[in-house]
Amino acid sequence: MLWIFCIGQFYKEGLIAKEDMISIIIPAFNEEKYLPKLLDCIKNQSYKDYEIIVADASSKDKTRQTAKSNGCRIAKGGLPAAGRNSGAKSAKGGILLFLDADVQFGKNFLENAIDEMKRKNLDVAGCYISPIGNNFVDKIFFGIFNLWVFATQLFYPNASGGGIFCRKWLHKKSTGFDESIKLSEDMDYVKRCGKHGKFRILRSATTYVSMRRFEKEGRLKVGLKLLLSAFYRIFFGEIRSDVFKYDLRYRK
Repeated sequence: MLWIFCIGQFYKEGLIAKEDMISIIIPAFNEEKYLPKLLDCIKNQSYKDYEIIVADASSKDKTRQTAKSNGCRIAKGGLPAAGRNSGAKSAKGGILLFLDADVQFGKNFLENAIDEMKRKNLDVAGCYISPIGNNFVDKIFFGIFNLWVFATQLFYPNASGGGIFCRKWLHKKSTGFDESIKLSEDMDYVKRCGKHGKFRILRSATTYVSMRRFEKEGRLKVGLKLLLSAFYRIFFGEIRSDVFKYDLRYRK
């Protein structure tokens, strides 16, 4: 009976992963406005084998209470990379899904993503992203981004932190997110994971992203920062200084 108890403890502590279970990891800081919408999207999924881990960065609002009241587990948060790594450490699922707190998606999002990952034998995958709202400029911007991640997926993996699937063994092998990176740590993550596993952008799974940062700071300013950061990474490597002054803990 001892071995049964030990296995149970390993599952409880996340040392043994359930292969088809999805551990949804959400870094959050003062997200009481947006988190409930995301949690509703998750609750309405056709795919039910999941757990939700909210990595709370000492929020001052009701983020933690909202997460607990919706059955989420709480992990120690920080900047997004640290929160994602913290959530992954205790994850019980064999598949990790990293989401931003302000995204939304349709009811078949998880089911479609897992089916495509199995069909294509993928180990890590990104999602296409679309803006919430009908602003034409936003749609053009995200269209360019989606074209970029599609065109580079075979030789230079890129994906948004608004939707990244990764098998837990690969997350460990790749040593997780690099917490020293100031911007585009999500891009670096899938690039490194792609060296040890098969990466693709999922055609069947789209996340819809809040435009709050673009609206607050200005579309041109944010878009230019992200464009320049992409070229910076190509020519100079990962962004480990605050050259672009991009506040990762930005919350409206």
